[in-house]
Amino acid sequence: MSTRADRAAATASAVAATHGVRVREPRVLHDGVNAVVHLAPAPVVARVATLTPLLRRDPRRPAGREVALGAALTAAGAAVVAPSDLLPPGPHEHGGLVLTFWRHVEVLPRAPGPAEVAAALADLHAALRDVRTTGTPLDTPLDDLAAFSEHAGEWGVPAAVRAQVAQRVARLRPRLAGGPGQVLHGDAHPGNLLATPDGWRWTDLEDTCAGPVAWDLACLRLTSRLDGRAALDAMGGPADAELAPWLELRRLHREAWTTVVRAGYTSGRAGSR
Repeated sequence: MSTRADRAAATASAVAATHGVRVREPRVLHDGVNAVVHLAPAPVVARVATLTPLLRRDPRRPAGREVALGAALTAAGAAVVAPSDLLPPGPHEHGGLVLTFWRHVEVLPRAPGPAEVAAALADLHAALRDVRTTGTPLDTPLDDLAAFSEHAGEWGVPAAVRAQVAQRVARLRPRLAGGPGQVLHGDAHPGNLLATPDGWRWTDLEDTCAGPVAWDLACLRLTSRLDGRAALDAMGGPADAELAPWLELRRLHREAWTTVVRAGYTSGRAGSR
């Protein structure tokens, strides 16, 4: 386990303890942009923003949106992992780290197939149509890419590359505008769909934003975890040509976060600046 994940586990345990939750064996389930920690034996999972602040300078905003959306979808009976009901879900801030708390669910060792992801995403979109959010269309990827163009020089990304990203986004913006929109998952790939004893459940809602469904479909189309084209075909999704601007935006967004993760792992940085 990395030093960053150790710090995340210790921070989550400390915050949980202030709310009367005893943690004996914190277990890191995932160590990526966020550290995901099961606060065993309590049925609580913490999501700790370790590398997130490198690009999102105020991680409280996406964390707050994620908790609010998780609560709204849980109340609507949607198939999502719910915010914790054992202690306030947050967001909390402790020792320079922002974190949220979620209910622990048993995750079965099974990955979804294209048709299963298609059905689960269609159901989620139906539930999301009745949810309201703040912000402007596609603000999550667009704000992230603006921050990348501004700050990625700190990680050695040349000015010419950063300028090129900004130019590509500027050219894309008119093609992304217009059309019906709704609240989206924002990162709708199969890795965020968990097999549980109660069926498939979506998790990791921190990239949520409003916008056309095409954004979620582009996220699914470009996944490397299964045949994204087959998944879109299973739900009667649009052809790649129709998705072209959102596919390009997704590639840019993914490349930016890949750079963030590489920078974080190279420097060992975690938490706020």
